[in-house]
Amino acid sequence: MADSTLRVVILSGSLRRDSYNASLVRFVGSYMADAGGVEIDEVSLRALNLPLFCEDEVSGGMPSPVLAFKERLIAADAVLVASPEYNGSLTGALKNAIDWASSPAEGEKPLACFKGKVCGLLSASPGAMGGVTGLGHLRQILTRLQMIVVPTEYALGVAHKAFDEKGNLRDERAATMAKGVGLAVLEMANTIKNAG
Repeated sequence: MADSTLRVVILSGSLRRDSYNASLVRFVGSYMADAGGVEIDEVSLRALNLPLFCEDEVSGGMPSPVLAFKERLIAADAVLVASPEYNGSLTGALKNAIDWASSPAEGEKPLACFKGKVCGLLSASPGAMGGVTGLGHLRQILTRLQMIVVPTEYALGVAHKAFDEKGNLRDERAATMAKGVGLAVLEMANTIKNAG
């Protein structure tokens, strides 16, 4: 019998230790795990410490942190990303990770980390808009890489006041909106997995 477990990578585009985006993606990831039949794999770009993308390194053999990152993405059915907005776009760290993951290692199919995988987008910011502008750029990039990016997204404003001491969102409406992204990812990923 086929494995029905959904494997979801959750990823923050921030390198900050106390990142609001890491808190947000963990909050939604926890909700997804509670739904049952879901395995969450939290990827920390800070811990991976990926080098800057360079074509020379691709041809010379990819660094081990890159290969480890790609392996986790390839194993996933879906990806949930929360990214801060830097100057109206996504972070350099996240773009660098995407550039590495989109470059095939030896013997790897093109876009193996992205193609056909479901993705949900979140952002968090101390500002009122929550970093929503950057999500448009991120959606464009991931769609180009042939991910299925769900239409539902959420940008959490005033994020420095949004979480309680347990990492939960204080505001019920904000929590519902954020969870809605996770739910949309699960529904789409389950549909695709069951169809296969």
